[in-house]
Amino acid sequence: MNKTGARSTAREAALQLLYALEASGEPEPHVLQTFWRETPGDPEGRPYAEQLFSGTLSRLSEIDERIREASDNWRVERMSRVDRNVLRLGTYELMERQDVPRAVIIDEAIELAKRYGSEGSGKFVNGVLERVATELGRTEPQGPAEGESP
Repeated sequence: MNKTGARSTAREAALQLLYALEASGEPEPHVLQTFWRETPGDPEGRPYAEQLFSGTLSRLSEIDERIREASDNWRVERMSRVDRNVLRLGTYELMERQDVPRAVIIDEAIELAKRYGSEGSGKFVNGVLERVATELGRTEPQGPAEGESP
């Protein structure tokens, strides 16, 4: 599988991991172990999925604050579990992955929101992540990085 496919699959796995953690209340290591046992997934994307999952959790309060500020004071706790966790992943990537273009991060998050969220999830995620990216100074209008799709 190419890098683009592996990263897309990794983002999807990271979303599922965050969702499972929140839904189960189990500790992070248990969720990871159970998830990979039940969903072997793409071995090429697994390290990126785990990085996104653990990185998001390590900065969760800062991420949630950025989402809250960018979503016109929506309470993060009141968002749907899917929207909230897609936003968390996208915000983490915008904060930490300067090697991945803003447009790629936001487009991938929108696709996850459309696939797993409600009818309005894609638009909601797009609007919030655009604001988060701008607040972070992620305004690069560059093309995709090597191996990434636009």
